[in-house]
Amino acid sequence: MSDAFDRWAVLKKKAREGGGPERVERHRAAGKLTARDRLEAFFDPGTFTEIDAFVTHRVDKFGMDERRVPGDGVVTGWGEVDGRPVCAFAQDATVFGGALGEAHAMKIVKGMETARKAGVPIVGLDDSGGARIQEGVISLGGYGDVFFRNVLLSGVVPQLSLILGPCAGGAVYSPAITDFVIMAKGTGQMFITGPDVVRAVTGEEVTMEALGGAEAHAAVSGVSHFTAASDRDAIALARRLLGYLPLNNLEDPPTIPPVAPSHSAATELARVVPEDANAPYDVHAVVERVVDPGSLLEVQSEWAPNIVIALARLAGRPVGVVANNPAVLAGTLDINASSKAARFVRFCDAFNLPLLTFVDVPGFLPGTAQEHGGIIRHGAKLLYAYAEATVPMLTVILRKAYGGAYDVMCSKHLGGDLNLAWPTAEIAVMGADGAVNILFRRELESGTAEEQAKTRDRLTAEYRAEFLNPYLAAERGYIDDVIDPAETRARLVSALSLLSSKRDDRPGRKHGNIPL
Repeated sequence: MSDAFDRWAVLKKKAREGGGPERVERHRAAGKLTARDRLEAFFDPGTFTEIDAFVTHRVDKFGMDERRVPGDGVVTGWGEVDGRPVCAFAQDATVFGGALGEAHAMKIVKGMETARKAGVPIVGLDDSGGARIQEGVISLGGYGDVFFRNVLLSGVVPQLSLILGPCAGGAVYSPAITDFVIMAKGTGQMFITGPDVVRAVTGEEVTMEALGGAEAHAAVSGVSHFTAASDRDAIALARRLLGYLPLNNLEDPPTIPPVAPSHSAATELARVVPEDANAPYDVHAVVERVVDPGSLLEVQSEWAPNIVIALARLAGRPVGVVANNPAVLAGTLDINASSKAARFVRFCDAFNLPLLTFVDVPGFLPGTAQEHGGIIRHGAKLLYAYAEATVPMLTVILRKAYGGAYDVMCSKHLGGDLNLAWPTAEIAVMGADGAVNILFRRELESGTAEEQAKTRDRLTAEYRAEFLNPYLAAERGYIDDVIDPAETRARLVSALSLLSSKRDDRPGRKHGNIPL
């Protein structure tokens, strides 16, 4: 009996030590937590249950027969986050650089299958050099197995990826399929090919951080959704994020006691949006005065900031927020903004998060770069996402809603359940200046320059008074009501309460064909 327990204790100790004290010390000296430290910080104290601690690889070549570490470079299991069950895995960069092989992949796949069967989120704490080259195509097969489960679980249980170290090659495709990517600044990197390969193939000199660091993916590529200052900050952010989400697609998101804004917040709304239709303002100032104070968690804040997407709470209920931001590019929809918002809308719909849409959009961004880049296709993604969504959808038009962008931003025609407008709303095919140029071209060409200017001013004022308002749309029921801005929160809270039991059946199909 003692021999059996001694053997057990030795193997457990080896599993806990990972790549050994020297590698662990180097890892920590780089400002990173170990895989086990990360899981202990992620889960509520005392709730983590590990599985597959004794798993090892089965490779004999390249000296691997003498390098078998219990756990094979990844720690897997489950625990609780704020009292709710979650499955997770943490790659151990002290063992084979966190590289994925057959046994390593099998452990991750088992954790994902457990999450699927239990109906709970799966969170990956990624720190991997990619495929384990000693295992050749077997490691590639392992990645394929993981990718397949990522897709199988998509829209079924929330999937989060925390990039806490250099992740290369196949190690970045699994995070890319998950719902949210959180990167630790300075230590987390993602790239298909590293700087050495880039230099060899293209001659380009680039550092790991410039190529695939947190800032590059937050502001340039849009791959990352959140940037954290450290491992612990990334883990705390992941815990907060899970608090907005249901355990699976068959549950409603968790509610908490509501927190009302200050008494002045409602009256301040009317002053936030300038009377001058062309004056910029930051839409955050509107959203923050409507949702529960302190609840706004913005997603992809650095990428395509002309549109704001965020999780928030309204009277204690989690919601998804989409809002044009006139402070950037006048709030126009461009390629990146359309793709950013479309994916977020689809995520919210998959996990039963009602959508609040705040509209102030002069249209799609013009120019050859946008047209040749496929703004038609990318803009159609957002249109498609709203039209297929069946969660409660509440829309408030703050100011401009011009052209096709009016339709795309959760209009009544795409299934909006409650569509409100402020008195400042301008719902039209285009702005007054452009409309006058088209409708009254002949009148504007006659007379002296001074007379033409007076005619233009008169026609523009007449057009603005007659058409740039919310009442034509309201007359036809496209807008359900024109409200005092101070009423906005109360009206949205009331509608959300009513629509909490919304059901919207759609024709049966395998799946639609969104213009990717």
